[in-house]
Amino acid sequence: MTERPAGPDAVPAREYAARVLAALEALGGTLAAAESLTGGLVAAELTSVPGASRTFRGSVTAYATALKRDVLDVDGTLLAERGAVDPEVARQMAAGVRRVLGAGWGVATTGVAGPEPQDGQPVGTVYVAVVGPDGKGKVTALRLNGDRADIRKESVRSVLALLLSELSRNGRAQDTEQNGGN
Repeated sequence: MTERPAGPDAVPAREYAARVLAALEALGGTLAAAESLTGGLVAAELTSVPGASRTFRGSVTAYATALKRDVLDVDGTLLAERGAVDPEVARQMAAGVRRVLGAGWGVATTGVAGPEPQDGQPVGTVYVAVVGPDGKGKVTALRLNGDRADIRKESVRSVLALLLSELSRNGRAQDTEQNGGN
């Protein structure tokens, strides 16, 4: 689990949002977001960038656990056994929103912003996930410090940074395929 303090960071979420949208546009990709603890903050950062509508399809704020199951198709048994704060739940949320909103890429945030623990998880436990066009996903586990607002802001920054990393890797793979190299 990656530990870091929440709060000011070298690269603000808004800059990550602009980079993500530019990378998606260059790849001809689209994006959808599934949010729990961030409550729409990922969508807000993305839509604050002019031209976001060219690649950002929309978001689902599935704050209630039942919505994760009923709207995003997260496995009900998984939710019952592990709770909503779980890496596989994050991955399934990202895959579900990608499907539901018809996007090439899906991202998700789930975790505990506080002030109280949830599902046996301490405050600051966060999972962010990305699922790409190939259906494969990547999940990052975070242990964030700070107050509720700091944890939510850092979760947004972290999911956008993870997506940018995956888009960069995908773009390099496309370049290699197009140029016939390795």
